[in-house]
Amino acid sequence: MLQTKQIHEVLGADSKLLEFSTPKISKNMITVPNKDVVDNTFISSDRNNRVLGNLSWLYNNGHLAGTGYISILPVDQGVEHSAGASFAKNPMYFDAENIVKLAMAAGCNGVASTLGVLGIVSRKYAHKIPFIVKLNHNELLTCPNTFDQILFASVDQAYDMGAAGVGATIYFGSPESDRQIVEISKVFAYAHQKGLFTILWCYLRNSNFKKDKDYHSSADLTGQANHLGVTIEADIIKQKLPENNGGYKALNSGGEKFGKYDERIYTELCSDNPIDLARYQLMNNYAGRIPLINSGGASGSNDIHDAVFTAVVNKRAGGSGLILGRKAFQKPFEGGVEIIEAVQSVYLDKNITVA
Repeated sequence: MLQTKQIHEVLGADSKLLEFSTPKISKNMITVPNKDVVDNTFISSDRNNRVLGNLSWLYNNGHLAGTGYISILPVDQGVEHSAGASFAKNPMYFDAENIVKLAMAAGCNGVASTLGVLGIVSRKYAHKIPFIVKLNHNELLTCPNTFDQILFASVDQAYDMGAAGVGATIYFGSPESDRQIVEISKVFAYAHQKGLFTILWCYLRNSNFKKDKDYHSSADLTGQANHLGVTIEADIIKQKLPENNGGYKALNSGGEKFGKYDERIYTELCSDNPIDLARYQLMNNYAGRIPLINSGGASGSNDIHDAVFTAVVNKRAGGSGLILGRKAFQKPFEGGVEIIEAVQSVYLDKNITVA
């Protein structure tokens, strides 16, 4: 685990984020993560007692137990990015058991993966760490590649293996998004009936979102994706950390009529500071009533810095944690544990507060 001084050192020039104190949206307007998140947020919702129990297990497991923050290891890349491309860097993770072992060794709150990965070891581990079964995937063996999220598994299969929750992806903005929204809304409703919590990967996909820059990570567009996600009762939203803003404005600059926006999104409610961008995402989660976890992204040349940076932005914005995969499992086992624990250090550090 990293100490405050070490976090400053890892961040380097980005350590100024630790001093940011003038967010456009006050923290008094959001629900801040807390140790009693299930009682304070979900107890008054329509989620049944079994869902509350599984959420409580998630929030009270691993190194972040009892803090209101969560650290999840997601490994669905064997389907999403192909197994060879994902696991060639570290072939031990072709073996599903090592995925669960990494999550447990790193003190994660839960592990999210495919039906096959979790199912093959469920009798050994499903009672030891919360399982989150990812129900749909983008399959990359069709030639030429197509991009659509299709169901690989069912809620009943997740329930039968003893999973605590299910996850799914919607490609908001894609030609297939209408079908995916209807499909996953029904899936999530049934998951709640069975007592499983739900996590939605709220991703954007549309070639029109690339103009002068890539607006797939724009705060205004990802924020609206989050709002659609909480509308179908996702219990936790997974979103990419915003890298820019102004997606609506850019897409309407050529005379197109796309969506609706208010200029105050870019002035009164947000600035270019990464913490402000992430807070605007969070506001779309019913002002933080529904937790926001940001993704760790692809593995690169400076993964500990990048992961700690994302964690600091997420925490200071009012987010609830990180869901980090490739940065961990594409390293030797101990290196994977190290980077996950570095992220957890941010959420355990009481000197790093919500801005």
